[in-house]
Amino acid sequence: MHVTIGSYCSQTFAEARPNTVRFGIATDPHYTERIYGTRYCNQSLDKLTECVELMNKQDVDFLVELGDFKDQDDPPDERTTLSYLQAIEAVFRKFRGPIYHVLGNHDLDSISKSQFLTNIENTDIAPELSYYSFDFNGLHFVVLDANFTSSGIDYDHGNFNWTDANIPAVELQWLEQDLALAEGPAILLIHQLLDGTGSHYVKNAADVRRVLEASGKVMAVFQGHYHAGSYHEIQGIHYYTLKAMVEGSGAQNSAYAIAEVHADRRITVSAYRQAVRMEFPARCSIADLNGDCMVDFKDYAIMAENWLDPGLVVIPKGRPGR
Repeated sequence: MHVTIGSYCSQTFAEARPNTVRFGIATDPHYTERIYGTRYCNQSLDKLTECVELMNKQDVDFLVELGDFKDQDDPPDERTTLSYLQAIEAVFRKFRGPIYHVLGNHDLDSISKSQFLTNIENTDIAPELSYYSFDFNGLHFVVLDANFTSSGIDYDHGNFNWTDANIPAVELQWLEQDLALAEGPAILLIHQLLDGTGSHYVKNAADVRRVLEASGKVMAVFQGHYHAGSYHEIQGIHYYTLKAMVEGSGAQNSAYAIAEVHADRRITVSAYRQAVRMEFPARCSIADLNGDCMVDFKDYAIMAENWLDPGLVVIPKGRPGR
């Protein structure tokens, strides 16, 4: 199902900050009351509380968690797992604004997608949807669900190998159609990685990247899953993997960030605790002739002024000729 919601912002806000968005991101809290390896799952409520409090102080436009919201006990128990989900969701809902979730593999290790979605809230999104899109202040955001086996079966109560993550054909087709309908530049949100191959990556990541690149609209992809974090740029699209919140003991061993899309389409990632700060240069349309990374009447005026001159090649401001 295709669902796109309208802007959550007020007219006054939109006039004050046109074509800009500041949103918070966190990933991989893995909340349970246990510790295994370097994962201090039992500290994630406190770490997420710190994150939410900062996002409220910073007055970001919305907050997204990129998956593996909760974990499970050993041995697993469905009822206890649901209690962990409910507990960390209660912390997340203390954010004073829209909230969104991305499904991760551990979110489905002892419960179903339906159970997970029933116990969380995605603002103004139909509760049964595991992948969806929404618009905010001139930008389009797409949330994907890669928690399907190679045969297209939903992850459910741990019936999966975590290295077998896939975007099925029906979701890939939806993505292509959704991006075609998007009126503004787009940002993608996903748990498993799209910028390579290996155990942490979506198996058909190359197919997904082809759709993103063909659209000409996707500026950046924000990912979780790989706890150490990473960054790549592929065909002008920035792939930023946020470090995991769960790794290490103590408040200092956490990670979360604020991503800000500027009016000129640069993206700044402000990092907190162990997250990595980055700034992505703008990806501008070839139709942007005056160098402001927007296609509007100013660009049409340049075209109108020069269209009768057959020998003139209009080179977008700030770009080399070809």
